[in-house]
Amino acid sequence: MSKKGLLKLASLCLAIAATACGGPSGQPNGNVATGSQKLAQIQNQGQIVCGVSGELPGFSFVDATGRYAGLDVDICRAIAAAIFDDPDAVEFRNLNAKERFTAVKSGEVDILSRNTTWTLSRDTGAVGLQFAPVVFYDGQGIMVRQNSGITNLAGLDNQAICTQTGTTNEQNIADRMASLGLNYQVVVFEDINVAYATYLQGRCQAVTSDRSQLVSRRSRFPDPEQHLILEETISKEPLAPAVAPGDPNWSDLVNWIIYTTIYAEELGITSENVEEMVNSPNPEITRFLGTEGNLGQELGLTNDFALRVIRHVGNYEEIYNRNLGPETPLNLERGLNRLWTDDGLMYSPPFR
Repeated sequence: MSKKGLLKLASLCLAIAATACGGPSGQPNGNVATGSQKLAQIQNQGQIVCGVSGELPGFSFVDATGRYAGLDVDICRAIAAAIFDDPDAVEFRNLNAKERFTAVKSGEVDILSRNTTWTLSRDTGAVGLQFAPVVFYDGQGIMVRQNSGITNLAGLDNQAICTQTGTTNEQNIADRMASLGLNYQVVVFEDINVAYATYLQGRCQAVTSDRSQLVSRRSRFPDPEQHLILEETISKEPLAPAVAPGDPNWSDLVNWIIYTTIYAEELGITSENVEEMVNSPNPEITRFLGTEGNLGQELGLTNDFALRVIRHVGNYEEIYNRNLGPETPLNLERGLNRLWTDDGLMYSPPFR
């Protein structure tokens, strides 16, 4: 083995030893018990590498201050907060739809948090990713110009529709148009920016994508009020982060950190009251926040990992409202993304 290889091996061994001995707060991380090589690697490198779109306001984009923002971004910040007690211990890498799966399976990124639909073929077979809980329930829509006279799918007969290759959108629109007996021309692009630019130039009569993406992109048009998103939703698009297969303990960790944001909302714990909640007489809350029990150690983390997440990033409601809610340009209704107690689909297993 070369000298460089020996140094890398020594660094990895030191990282594993450090996680076995204890985390920043002095509690044992339990990484030897969980056997997560990915967690040891991430702790050694000092940050998470997170694959995002980087071009979708509300989900992942660079804001006016030069900082990454969005729901997908906050999921990565929550994981960094749980591991490092630092939500900024993240390196964001922009990935297009075509390259995203290769990037996560090759190890170029530690997690893919990029408005990605969870499907059977992506969960198995050649793609074979490990999907985390859904963070946004969406559906595919179609956008047209207000003055086009098109009000439904029938109006797209023999028209050109722009979309992005490497997504579920191309197959979904083909299935729906075929079921209606309609003809159309699909115009696909690897670069989503080119797809929308082509639509704006009038070379396509419509553009199709997830409804949330259409709303997000429309908000950046020169004249957003001149574009209409048709009422019909043509597919289910459960958007979820994903990690590479082969390390079930790493995927467990990611899963439970996402559940942490949902469970905190269920319990009424926010970034503003979490410091008070650690002294709650409710054992469910103190166990969740790590005052009692060893739930964190079972994941290879410190027992206060949930406290870290909520302190730095907030619960799911805070994340949603900050990026997509009524005080944002997108103003997306939560709809299916409400808690199960409010007739939504957001639901966390018990922390016990």
